[in-house]
Amino acid sequence: MTVSTERGTVLARRIRLLVAVTIVYNLGEAVVAIWAGRVASSAALVGFGLDSLVEVSSALAVAWQFSARDARTRQAREARAMRVIALAFFALAAYVTVEALRSLLGAQEADPSPVGIVLAALSVVIMPTLSLAQRRAGRELGSASAVADSKQTLLCAYLSVALLGGLLLNALWGWAWADPVVALLIAGLAVREGVEAWRGDACCGSGAAALVGVSPAEEDDCCSDCHSDHGPDRP
Repeated sequence: MTVSTERGTVLARRIRLLVAVTIVYNLGEAVVAIWAGRVASSAALVGFGLDSLVEVSSALAVAWQFSARDARTRQAREARAMRVIALAFFALAAYVTVEALRSLLGAQEADPSPVGIVLAALSVVIMPTLSLAQRRAGRELGSASAVADSKQTLLCAYLSVALLGGLLLNALWGWAWADPVVALLIAGLAVREGVEAWRGDACCGSGAAALVGVSPAEEDDCCSDCHSDHGPDRP
C-alpha cells in the first residue's frame, strides 16, 4: 500500500506526537513502579517499571528514526531502530528472570502494594489507547519500527493486566507466589517480542493483539503492508 507525500508527512507527525506522549507517560510510570516495587519487594512491579524504561528506549529509537524529515533517511534508520528495540526487550527479560527466580527460591516475599494496584489499573486504560493509535499510523505508513514500538506499548498494556491480577491476589488473599509468576510472564513475553523485533517481524504475530481489538485479519493486513514492495525495506 502506498501513501501520498502529504499523507506520509501527516502520519510521520502523528507518530512523533504519539511517541512523545508515550515517553512522558512511561518515564513517570517507571519511577512510580520501581519505587513501589522496591518498597514492597515486588519483582513483578519492579519488572513492570523496567519494562516502562524499555518502552522509553524503544520510543526514543523510533523518535530518532522519525526525526528525519526525509522519507529515505527514515527508511535507512529502520533496521537500527529495530535492533535497539530488540536488545531492550532482551535486557528486560534477563533482569526480571533473575529477580523472579530469587523470589521463588525464598529470597524475599512481596508485600501488598496499593500504589502498584492503582498504577497498573491506570495503565490498563491508557496503554492500549496509545498502542492502537500508533499501530494504525505505523501500518498505514508501512513502518516496521513504528509498529514494533506500538507492540512494545501493547505489551505494557498486556502486562498491566497480569500485574494487576498478581498484585490483587497478593493483597486480597496473601498469594505472594503470584508476584514472581507474573514477573516470569513478563520475561517470557519480552523474549518473544525481542526475537520478533530482531528478525524484523514486528508487524506480525502479536500475542496481546486482542487486548486492543486487533483482529487476525488486521494482523495479516499489517504483514502485507510492511512487507509490500512499497514498504520501508524495499525500493
